[in-house]
Amino acid sequence: MVPAVVPPPGGRAAWLAWSIGVSVYILAVIHRTSLGVAGLDAAERFAIGASALSTFSILQVLVYAAMQIPVGLLVDRFGPRRVLLLGILLLSAGQLAFAFSSSFAPALASRAVLGCGDAMTFISVLRIAARWFPAAKNPFVAQLTGLAGMGGNLVTTVVLADALRREGWTPTFTAIALLGVAVFALVALFLREAPAGAPPVAGAAVVPGLVAPRPGVGRQVRQAWSEPGTRLGLWVHFTTQFPGNAFGLLWGLPYLVEAQGMSRTGAGGLLTLLVLANMSFGFLFGRLLSRTARARMPIVLTVIAATGLGWALVLAWPGGHPPAWLLVGIILVMGSNGPASLVGLDYARARNPVERLGTASGIVNMGGFIGTMITLFGIGVLLDALTPAGTDTYSADAFRWAFCWLYVPLAAGTLMILRLRRKVAERERGAAAPV
Repeated sequence: MVPAVVPPPGGRAAWLAWSIGVSVYILAVIHRTSLGVAGLDAAERFAIGASALSTFSILQVLVYAAMQIPVGLLVDRFGPRRVLLLGILLLSAGQLAFAFSSSFAPALASRAVLGCGDAMTFISVLRIAARWFPAAKNPFVAQLTGLAGMGGNLVTTVVLADALRREGWTPTFTAIALLGVAVFALVALFLREAPAGAPPVAGAAVVPGLVAPRPGVGRQVRQAWSEPGTRLGLWVHFTTQFPGNAFGLLWGLPYLVEAQGMSRTGAGGLLTLLVLANMSFGFLFGRLLSRTARARMPIVLTVIAATGLGWALVLAWPGGHPPAWLLVGIILVMGSNGPASLVGLDYARARNPVERLGTASGIVNMGGFIGTMITLFGIGVLLDALTPAGTDTYSADAFRWAFCWLYVPLAAGTLMILRLRRKVAERERGAAAPV
């Protein structure tokens, strides 16, 4: 007789498990975005220009993106708890090394280690949510996860920026690294990755009649990739996430200070607004998606159009100095980028079975970070090319032309979304799953 499969219960126990898991993601976002408020300090500390400065974030994002499929496979096989614990260790080690680095090469290596640890968090939290919550609740919980991560970004823009001014480089980054000790203990002692009675999925023996033998690694990746919904999710994630990500991770503070003449305090205030807008859109999109999956594509296309139009107005403004209201406007628009990218994960979750959900989520989660990497690199190269040798700062005109690079990945991603949307619609025609 086949044992009865217990559906995910939800309730207080589910929220407790999610809260413990999401604490790791909040920590990862603090580590990830720490360079966003320290970019000018890093340029001075390591005596580097825009291209070299962008290399920090590019390498971190490159490692993050490259690790997504391996991490998805690890989560599917060994469970999210073990992967989260390993991620915390790597995050703390990388940030501690960065705190004591005084030259470019060791600092670069430490950001790579940090990116590896960061890669292990988000997919693991989504897998915990998928085991603990009913399927209809998962889009809302995913948006709440992103919203909680923005809380980590808020810590970075408010607390970390102030700590850097007051305490200096090494004490500030050392303190961030030591946060991992408390979070590691919390996960190790209290996290249950699945409710009692849930069927085994990761790292468990096969029960005849209940769990099918797991396919090989290559076959699992191919099966996830062959699903058009997975590929559509990747391009949704790619196209919607990168503008706000590149701005918040690195180029936002230099643009606002050097090109727009704002004080660091004023620029930090706008970056804080970006985080708050992100949290607000995350809650709004979560509510919409929990009511109807048909909101997915309208949300995606609206965010892409608003981002493209908003940056067109900013970059076309005479003299490269848009008014304050327009800067606030584009910040608010970019606040929708991160929450919209999570729609891509909804496509993967809706069209892949639970045993390969980590792998499919990893494929999708690569998208936005590949787009971010392309954008960070392109802007850095163009800034250096448009600035005379020996100049310490970048002009408003140089930033304006360099930020035009945003439209290259934006256009490519939009075309792929429209193409794959038709393919998914053809495959799902007559079925219940909406596009």
